[in-house]
Amino acid sequence: MPKDSLKTRLEIAKKKYLNKNSEKNAQSSSKLGLAFKMSTELVAAVLVGTIIGFILDNWFGTKPWLILIFFFVGVAAGIYNVVKSAKNMQK
Repeated sequence: MPKDSLKTRLEIAKKKYLNKNSEKNAQSSSKLGLAFKMSTELVAAVLVGTIIGFILDNWFGTKPWLILIFFFVGVAAGIYNVVKSAKNMQK
């Protein structure tokens, strides 16, 4: 009887251990996904701002002023989005 009891307890402990590890892996991959999302938002905002500045510069013939202005607007928008996302994660 004690051997069966020990086997049962070992199986239960093993299942608990495996469940804990799977939860930790899910949380770490979730955090990695959020970090990737935030970095992508920042890069995308800068890229979109720079492209808009480039198009407008070609249209108005004001090179490089609108590229520079919209680059910094993109940087500001990207930082704003990252801060907003970070605040939402804190809640």
